[in-house]
Amino acid sequence: MKCTQYYPVIQTEAVNATKAFYIDNFRFKVSFEADWYCHLQSSEDPKVNVAILKGDHETIPSKGRGCTRGLILNFEVEDVDAEFERAQRAGLPILMTLTDEAFGQRHFITRDPNGVMIDVIKPIPPVGQFVDQYTTEALPT
Repeated sequence: MKCTQYYPVIQTEAVNATKAFYIDNFRFKVSFEADWYCHLQSSEDPKVNVAILKGDHETIPSKGRGCTRGLILNFEVEDVDAEFERAQRAGLPILMTLTDEAFGQRHFITRDPNGVMIDVIKPIPPVGQFVDQYTTEALPT
């Protein structure tokens, strides 16, 4: 399969509130909008996209309708400290404060209005046993 684009779709009852959350807090812009669906694109990188879909829309098979559960969106950023400060100033819920992980991440976790967790990450060099778990090309430096 040759994939031309990949993006998560968040099922929700609150399409407009979810759209506003990602626009206001993560610098997305609307590229398509209907009352039941919204496609958002990062204003900083057109390859970063997320979509929002009304959870009971007819295009979703009946067994798949509902709200998103058990999903974490990871956003890798250049300056996680600045993003953490911005999230705090915006009053976003901080589920996990800024933390350095031995496996190679400096990150914090917040959530959107649907409870979807958002992990904001800057890769950092791993330590100890984690160094050997990376392939050479994937090792954060």
